[in-house]
Amino acid sequence: MQFGLSEEQILLQDNVKRFLNDNVALERVRKYAEGNSDADIWAGLSELGIAALLIPEEFGGIGMSTLDAAVVAECLGSNVAPTPFLGSAVMAPTALIASGGDHGEMLAQLAAGTHRIGIAFGEAIKRRNSAGLEVSNGRMNGTSLFAFDADADSYLVADQNMHLYLVSANAQGLTRSELTTVDKTRRTVELTYKDVEATRISTDVSVFEATLDIGRIMLAADTLGAAQNMLDQAVDYAKQREQFNRPIASFQAVKHMCAEMAASLEPCRSMVWFAAHALDDLPDEARATACHTKAHLSEVGKAIAKTSTEVHGGMGFTDLVGLHYWFKRIGANRQWLGAPEHVREEAAVLQGLVA
Repeated sequence: MQFGLSEEQILLQDNVKRFLNDNVALERVRKYAEGNSDADIWAGLSELGIAALLIPEEFGGIGMSTLDAAVVAECLGSNVAPTPFLGSAVMAPTALIASGGDHGEMLAQLAAGTHRIGIAFGEAIKRRNSAGLEVSNGRMNGTSLFAFDADADSYLVADQNMHLYLVSANAQGLTRSELTTVDKTRRTVELTYKDVEATRISTDVSVFEATLDIGRIMLAADTLGAAQNMLDQAVDYAKQREQFNRPIASFQAVKHMCAEMAASLEPCRSMVWFAAHALDDLPDEARATACHTKAHLSEVGKAIAKTSTEVHGGMGFTDLVGLHYWFKRIGANRQWLGAPEHVREEAAVLQGLVA
């Protein structure tokens, strides 16, 4: 039995890392944060086949596994890459395929990277008071907050009943308002619907749950990559920064900080891999495992982001180092698709620990 990545997955990881290191350095992330588009990054990743990763071959995809997608998500988090991967390459294809409908043309466009689908699941996960969506006779009214991908061509929208709809970004009556969040590496929007045409994808709650679960695993993998990068930066900085004519890495307190980060993060990699494996091969464990993985990575990522910044001292807060891009990405991942407290409550209900 093999407890690790296959040769093909390691090759996939190396190719994605090479592309990101060549094309998505920190300066490129800064340009995106200042308002530049991420179209060139997504086009390059699509040429590598990343957009087609989870789409069956019959629709122009590659038909790979959730674990393969998690490997890619970890790489994207490590480089804080601004891409529509979560929605266009993972959650939207999962929903379209699981729904069983005739979505061949849309899946082919997603596989080619020529169509982007954003995700608006906020109202289904934790609805705000006096908010929500109403759909009647194929027309949608209401508001969705914190929808992924401000540049999407369409949006996969979930209402409070966990029914899924596809809405064109150019639909009459739809208003997109970009939101200001801590994470500048991904843009989110508020969607306001006024009698907007909405195509029903599924009313089956299990389709929504499958889409939500894989999204949570990808966010956990993204946090894993971002936290690993912050740890690596902290270690490198500690080796170079000197105090009292010696590197601060030689001080016991700094050694302990770095060791504790490494010790807490290493088991998380296996946890993410198992969650991805369970989603494909262990359906009875998949949902609870996805919840626990999302919650645990959120907590570990938060602690590593804090400690890594402390190792850098005052430099950790400067834009020159750029550590804040990873710090804020981890913070945003913690909240999106369910904060740790909410996700743990879901897991407790699934396991019969609470009513």
